[in-house]
Amino acid sequence: MKVFDNLAVKLLPIANAIGNQRHLQAIRNGLISILPLTIVGSFFTILLNLPIDGYSEMIAPYIQALDVPFRFTVGLMSLYASFTIGAFLGSTYKLDKITSGFLSMLATLLMVVPVNIQEGVDTVGQAVTAGRYIPITPLGSQGLFGAIVAALISVEIYRFTKEKKLEIKMPAGVPPVVGESFAALLPTLIVILLFWIPRHFLNFNLNELLSLAISPLKGFLTGNNLFGGVITQFMICLFWALGIHGHAVLGPIIRPFWDQAIIENAELFQNGTSAFQLPNLFTEQFYQWYAQMGGTGATLALVVLFLFSRSKYLKQLGRLSILPGIFNINEPVIFGAPIVMNPLLAIPFILVPIVNTILVYIVTILGWMPKMMVKPPFSIPAPLGALITSNWNWVACVMVFVCFAVSLMIYYPFFKAFEKMQVEQESAEAAKLD
Repeated sequence: MKVFDNLAVKLLPIANAIGNQRHLQAIRNGLISILPLTIVGSFFTILLNLPIDGYSEMIAPYIQALDVPFRFTVGLMSLYASFTIGAFLGSTYKLDKITSGFLSMLATLLMVVPVNIQEGVDTVGQAVTAGRYIPITPLGSQGLFGAIVAALISVEIYRFTKEKKLEIKMPAGVPPVVGESFAALLPTLIVILLFWIPRHFLNFNLNELLSLAISPLKGFLTGNNLFGGVITQFMICLFWALGIHGHAVLGPIIRPFWDQAIIENAELFQNGTSAFQLPNLFTEQFYQWYAQMGGTGATLALVVLFLFSRSKYLKQLGRLSILPGIFNINEPVIFGAPIVMNPLLAIPFILVPIVNTILVYIVTILGWMPKMMVKPPFSIPAPLGALITSNWNWVACVMVFVCFAVSLMIYYPFFKAFEKMQVEQESAEAAKLD
């Protein structure tokens, strides 16, 4: 317990600093805000790939029309994220959220407009000229980090002009909406010049530069690097075991990589790439269905063990926790057992996700199951979630049950030791009442 106390004392200031940093908070909240778009859009990927004989031939005449919802939800995630991130960051500075959001969108769009477009390229019977055409690809997963940078810079420009009072003041009595619009004129001009001139006169592509810069980190966290996958799970579970919300601390850092990874897989799969050939293995969905079955720490196995416990308290806790656990919500067992600051349960809580990660990694690398390419809600039960996100691959579903069995075996000796302590404590308390 002393070791855990010392770790908590050392890590808590770091966790608070990351969790309370306004820019990271804005990124996290902004990405979470576009979940309805990415989740609903992902279901259209499922709709286009139902495992039914003759289904592909049946929908073939309508394939382009059926692809539209995906392209304008998931395919434009960077554009939507720029607005929400900008709006959240602006609100932390007490700036107008709408203005913050549209300045961020403006910067993102200026950043992706192609420069060297061939004059006279025909699209739907109309000639395309430079500056009048926006490709959709850079506004999907490829442009996410560019959109994040554009949003942060745009709002900081807006904040600077506000703090320095570099704005057009309207007379008293003018409606607030009108006043805010005129106050945004100068930051709008600065944002245009800052993103337009480098892109169109210097041919500077910020998206490509960022993609190149973050590619090693992206490959480490979400590619096929086993060490990166293990470290991610270890850190998330360690923070939780210390009573610190692991996803809240690491989410602002790793969620952009997770979101970009699953959307990249989805876009490639939608364009015809085999699910076995997708680039990103360690997506958030990979962890959800295997490493975090029932919630962080794969605690569904522990909850099932509690159901058959000799301890009255643990049995009751198991009954209360089983339904939330099936839907991957495990706060009742994390704080009820507790697992927090409890070395006896914290050890398997950290160990189980790591073992499951390694196990499913091996099966995937051997080519026995595909990678994930759909982003359903996290609350879907693991076997169904694995089926949906793997293009209905039966091996992916079976591996959920294999991981569950492995989780039971690892948790069992620790559970028995904890149960013994709990039964002895209950017996002692009962003896006091006699």
